[in-house]
Amino acid sequence: MSEIPTDKITPPEVYFNRRELLRAGILAGSMAGTAALYRLLKARPMAPPETRKLAVAAPARDAANSGFAVDEPLTSFESITSYNNFYEFTTSKMDVARVAANFKTDGWKLEVGGLVKNPQTLSIDELRAISPPEERVYRMRCVEAWSMVIPWAGFSLSKLLEQVEPLPEAKYVAFETLLDPTRMPGQKTSVLEWPYVEGLRLDEARHPLTILATGLYGRELPPQDGAPVRLVVPWKYGFKGIKSIVKITLVADQPVTSWNRYGAEEYGFYANVNPEVDHPRWSQATEQRIGETGRRKTLPFNGYAEQVSHLYDGMDLRVNF
Repeated sequence: MSEIPTDKITPPEVYFNRRELLRAGILAGSMAGTAALYRLLKARPMAPPETRKLAVAAPARDAANSGFAVDEPLTSFESITSYNNFYEFTTSKMDVARVAANFKTDGWKLEVGGLVKNPQTLSIDELRAISPPEERVYRMRCVEAWSMVIPWAGFSLSKLLEQVEPLPEAKYVAFETLLDPTRMPGQKTSVLEWPYVEGLRLDEARHPLTILATGLYGRELPPQDGAPVRLVVPWKYGFKGIKSIVKITLVADQPVTSWNRYGAEEYGFYANVNPEVDHPRWSQATEQRIGETGRRKTLPFNGYAEQVSHLYDGMDLRVNF
């Protein structure tokens, strides 16, 4: 897959010097420790981040049909990098970027093992060498009923799984975030049980839409967005997108996941976006797109039903929520 032609790349000054008002409304509710209301914010001009640019390959020609791109306005770089849930640093969305500013990822290692034929421990450069990062423009729907459209850079998790070769008894994939309270001060609190863990069924993990992202807007991931590598599963609520991953383990049984452990009646293991299944404390029928006024209708599977609904044939999505 070739790189994006130079004339097709949005100039960095357009990405990083926007002076727009971020419009927001009343959230349908709030998760534990988050505010129920966010105010109008004026995005301040931002210099390009210190993270380096990536050589990002263009999406496939059938990107729209495959779900690899959506024809919707991108959420601004300022919003994506200044309005974040990352409890490892702080429960305050507006403070994550500040608290995480000095987070360093030098020497990062990703351990991949469990029920696989070829367990490996990879550096980020070795991870990227598996497949060149390509642009994936995905909707991101938070369980809190707000949403964004984000131009990720990454590659399908299936390519890494092919390299380690899952054994026949492997049915699930478990993920784990770095545990280091000195670097992630939020881990000194008891808001969640640390380290943060997540999981997918193996067929979900192998789906082409499921990616390991190492960048956004053509640059390496900033710390507040999950540097140096995070999971993105666009048809699921955002909390499934575990950040700053250090371990991926293939297992036979459904793994424990952080928010499901916190409140199984509120946060299901599957966490598929479903406007017909409300959170116990708020409706999921509509969402607030960051940067827009008014509310949008929430789409089943976040708009990716054509690509992924077959994964759940025969399942009761109200029970297996």
